[in-house]
Amino acid sequence: MHNPALHQEANVANQIKILNPPGAVPAQGLYSQAAFVPAGTDTYHIAGQVSVDQDGTIVGSDDFGAQVRQVYRNLEAVLKALGESCDSIVSMRTYLVDAGLLPTFMSVRAGLFPSLFSGPAYPPNTLLIIDGLVRPEFLIEVEAVAARRAS
Repeated sequence: MHNPALHQEANVANQIKILNPPGAVPAQGLYSQAAFVPAGTDTYHIAGQVSVDQDGTIVGSDDFGAQVRQVYRNLEAVLKALGESCDSIVSMRTYLVDAGLLPTFMSVRAGLFPSLFSGPAYPPNTLLIIDGLVRPEFLIEVEAVAARRAS
């Protein structure tokens, strides 16, 4: 249901809002239920990031936790190159190749997010378990949509 007061607050501030609106089911992890991006805001659609370093070498081929950390480093590097930060992310889509990786993913992500985001509200995220990625060594890929923050 549309909440005019919440919508108006977002427009007045002309800022991105990460939301868990009243009446929505509680988020089941480190994500929020919605993001509000004001009309006219510049957006970036960031390609899926995999676990490679600047030389294109796979990081963590035998260490899933290392892959998770590298993927978020790569995402942060793209945002920084655009003059943004992880606080600009308005949605993410995460792909894992095996449901058995979920406990490690959740643990590593819980350790990373406080250093990547300035507040306790994290952007909406969809998590999918898929059959595979472009290379069998890749166990995780994260893509994002970011929006330029108001100055």
